Amino acid sequence: MNAVVNTQFDFPGMTGVYHGKVRDVYTIKDELMVMVTTDRISAFDVVLPVGIPYKGAVLNLIASKFLDATSDIVPNWKMATPDPMVTIGKYAEPFKVEMVIRGYLSGHAWREYRSGKRAICGVPMPEGMKENDRFPEPLLTPTTKAVVGHDEDISREEILKQGLVSEADYLKLEDYTRRLFQRGTEMAAERGLILVDTKYEFGKVGDEIVLIDEIHTPDSSRYFYKEGYQDRQDKGETQKQLSKEFVREWLMEHGFQGKEGQQMPNMPESFVKSVSDRYIELYEGITGEVFDRFDPADANARVEKNIRDFLNAYYR
Repeated sequence: MNAVVNTQFDFPGMTGVYHGKVRDVYTIKDELMVMVTTDRISAFDVVLPVGIPYKGAVLNLIASKFLDATSDIVPNWKMATPDPMVTIGKYAEPFKVEMVIRGYLSGHAWREYRSGKRAICGVPMPEGMKENDRFPEPLLTPTTKAVVGHDEDISREEILKQGLVSEADYLKLEDYTRRLFQRGTEMAAERGLILVDTKYEFGKVGDEIVLIDEIHTPDSSRYFYKEGYQDRQDKGETQKQLSKEFVREWLMEHGFQGKEGQQMPNMPESFVKSVSDRYIELYEGITGEVFDRFDPADANARVEKNIRDFLNAYYR
């Protein structure tokens, strides 16, 4: 199966390039950022050895849609989406924290809770909860933003103590995060989904705080199906979900959690296809639009051409 797992472009005026876990980001004249969302997939902060066809386009197009749908809450970095796998926008200086918000006791929060902890990032969690129960109020559980390795939970107090973000800016980040999560929750509900938890990244363009990177995608968020949620909870059944968590669960079943000494399991083609199908399912579920399964064979050439066409027009 064809997947875009690597780009090595050389654009006029390019002043930098960063190859992240999933995205390749090209800086143009220190004023524009060209973000290519590849088909690479990561779990437990490790990039898996096989790419997932269409995953990059799914993430990029969902993020683009939600950036547009939330621009009245907070300005964002996006200027254009010249290709299904590409967003181009304003260069922003990122904050050194990621704003994670959780509406339900799932994923990492549940693993902490199950181990006996009753607080995460300095925020208390009620007693007597079970996996996937809804919190009385969404919990803000920020993390540090690691360049290499694992992001780490961090409290609001520690963020301010370390000077990672000024108090004035952090109060704005908290407010934006809660309002974005509320909007995302409402939009998900319209599509019969529950936005369980998600993360937001922010940066600054001059003195202005802007939303950057992706938003409400299956890589940054977890979704449950609304129909049958309460019935499954009452019966103690696993929730039906659309997120990357099923990839993590598959890896854990095969003895891998990104820990030292563990070996990455072989990913059979049937599993890769199922992951691709799940990403497309989420796209169609959350947007209400049919995903265009373009021919991925010439994706690299198409991506490069569309970026060059935009840059040529922009700097003409």
